[in-house]
Amino acid sequence: MFTMRAEEGSRPFFAARSSEIFLLSNLIKPIRVMCQFPKLRLLGFRSAVLLSCCVGVCWSQTTPPKLFDCHIHHNGSGEFLQKLVSKLESLDGMALLITIPKDLDQVRAFIKVHPGRLVGLGQIDLDSPDALETIDRFHEAGFPGLGELTKPQYSYDDRRYWPIYHRAEQYRMIILFHTGIVNRTNPDVASDSSSDRMRVSTLDLIAREFPKLTIIGAHLGNPDYAWAGEIARWNPNVYFDVSGSSLIKKQEDYAFFKSVFWWTNVASAHTPKSTAPAFEKLIFGSDVFDGDLDELDRELERYHQMLNACNIAPEVQANILGGTLWHILNR
Repeated sequence: MFTMRAEEGSRPFFAARSSEIFLLSNLIKPIRVMCQFPKLRLLGFRSAVLLSCCVGVCWSQTTPPKLFDCHIHHNGSGEFLQKLVSKLESLDGMALLITIPKDLDQVRAFIKVHPGRLVGLGQIDLDSPDALETIDRFHEAGFPGLGELTKPQYSYDDRRYWPIYHRAEQYRMIILFHTGIVNRTNPDVASDSSSDRMRVSTLDLIAREFPKLTIIGAHLGNPDYAWAGEIARWNPNVYFDVSGSSLIKKQEDYAFFKSVFWWTNVASAHTPKSTAPAFEKLIFGSDVFDGDLDELDRELERYHQMLNACNIAPEVQANILGGTLWHILNR
């Protein structure tokens, strides 16, 4: 498993796309052949040195950040990007930045000159006829994931969306799905948007059908928390954040979440074998949108209060807040 991070001035540590990995692997093959023949050894050596230098640019530091936010929406403002990076630097943090297609070039350029803080998530419309081409664009730009997927015209697990999930799985992407109740910002305008199509239970089939796809369910399925926990328990490729209103709604009963992530150290034929604490299915997400970075601070404080109320060990909290997502993106 690679666990190295970019040097200053390079791209983010996990920005090596699968196309680049394919290129590197195909460079190695001729080097091996060259080195079998005396006259070609020098050329093979020079190629190997060049190859190692290229790899060295992409991979260096080895420690995860203290905070890795899986859920920040870009509002299109360059000023917001600057403020976000300053905030993350103060927290020793990183973030997945949800980016719509029209902001792709802006975000890609910004990440290039501010490595090691932001990672792009490409937002796509599941019902767009150009969805597959948009995924390809984000992939070629070095974005390792998609999201936040939301407001589909059919349930998330409808087979009409399977070509999209298959393409993302081919690229070993992660996908951040909105799950559960969704906002209604303009109730005077008709909207073909249904929370029922985004029930957390729809992620179960996707996770089973596309086992190489890493799924993050936003909002822990609010209000279907029990479903979220059980889907995470049986699917090793599923994780959740608990951003949004849930930690506000449950602030008088944070111990409730122990009933959602209940299976730590349980030995039973009725639960998967795992040595990982159940709470490590939870990762940090703030759901910052409209440029409101104060929400990151508020949500981080809620996470700390909830995890402490559930008596979660410091090393497990460290994984929830940053380590788990770091390792997902480095494996």
